[in-house]
Amino acid sequence: MRKAWVIPVVAALLEAAMSGVAPAAKRPAAKKAAPVQRVSPEQRAAVQAQMTDAVDLGIQNAAAMVPFYEMLYRRQQQGGTEPLRVLQFGDSHSASDDWPGELRLRFQQKFGDGGAGFVQAGRPFAGFRRLEAKGTMSRGWKAEGLLAREGDGLYGLGGVSVATQHAGETVTLEAEGETLEIYYLRQPGGGTFVVEDNDAVLETVRTEGEAGPGYYRRELAAGGHRLVLRTLEALPVRVFGWVLEKRGGMTWETLGINGAQAELLLGWDEQLWKSHLERRNPALVVLAYGTNEARRSDWSYDGYRSALAQVVRRIRAAAPAASILMVGPPDQGVRSRRGVRPHEGVGQVLAAQRDAALESGCAFWNLRAAMGGRGSMKQWVQAGLAQGDYVHLTSPGYRLVGDSLYELIMGQYGVFVTVRRQVLGSNENGPASKTH
Repeated sequence: MRKAWVIPVVAALLEAAMSGVAPAAKRPAAKKAAPVQRVSPEQRAAVQAQMTDAVDLGIQNAAAMVPFYEMLYRRQQQGGTEPLRVLQFGDSHSASDDWPGELRLRFQQKFGDGGAGFVQAGRPFAGFRRLEAKGTMSRGWKAEGLLAREGDGLYGLGGVSVATQHAGETVTLEAEGETLEIYYLRQPGGGTFVVEDNDAVLETVRTEGEAGPGYYRRELAAGGHRLVLRTLEALPVRVFGWVLEKRGGMTWETLGINGAQAELLLGWDEQLWKSHLERRNPALVVLAYGTNEARRSDWSYDGYRSALAQVVRRIRAAAPAASILMVGPPDQGVRSRRGVRPHEGVGQVLAAQRDAALESGCAFWNLRAAMGGRGSMKQWVQAGLAQGDYVHLTSPGYRLVGDSLYELIMGQYGVFVTVRRQVLGSNENGPASKTH
């Protein structure tokens, strides 16, 4: 029986050891993205070297990652029948799925492929995508949520749902997995839908009932699936998303919304969102916001720090065992007749995020510092790793960010494993205790 003090001791030793963390071994160069045209090898190498050096900056408050590292360790030692789940909430930098997609690829290569996990229903906004899953929807669906300031807040885990009141409307998902779930809204007067898999009818689901979260679950044969949800009546049906998972492994689930800010989560119905988050039972929650907050004229340090603290409290109420990692925004540039200058709002947002993270017991990674600091976006654009708006990265740039965060996490995880074995021995596998 492991004593209650053990994990806090491991956490303290881990934090003390972080100053000496070495990056994990890089993947072979052949797996890196091909250089963008008209970008010299010297320009690309300079930015990549900056990101490599930035690994040594570390994740601040590394001890907050210990519950996640403990779950990774047990997954390696014991395996599992359910995936270890990571949820990444964020703005357009996350929504493109390049950055979280690279993390998904790297973690699944090491810890096993747990499938797509949660995927929003249909195509709820322009530019929506998941690299390992393909979804469609017919024209009769209406997206609810996103950046809406008015509405009922019943938007679910990802802050967006699709709704219809017509018969014959469909949403589809193509991906691999062995366990299917559909998240939908139970509501008075709700309609009925049928679920099909590879052209075979699985079941008919009634959504009529007392208002609240509804779940449909079904075991499937391993392999690829083309899933179809088809409404049968001219009655209201609202769907939040699919879950398609494999047995064991890991998921890295993308929950980004273009234009989103962290406080957007506070406008979503708390009880519905809590039910969804509890059901996902994440090992790690990543909060990657700040780009849009930096451009607000009504922004304030105290108000933003308070909003972040509220978001953290909501996450902890639903997923108390999960680690939380806040990631600061990338650098931004502002174009003018005199050229490109750094956006001053980024530094202010970073300060509030860092303080909120540390005060709330979360880990924090300063992405702008990793890029090279204030004004580095110009270099990234010149290297073909960021777009000409001086706000968004290119696909190779986002993958570089994903690779860098993976190397950083795995470097710290290696320290954790060493310290853990020194404290517990290699055969200790008792339940993890909370460090928050």
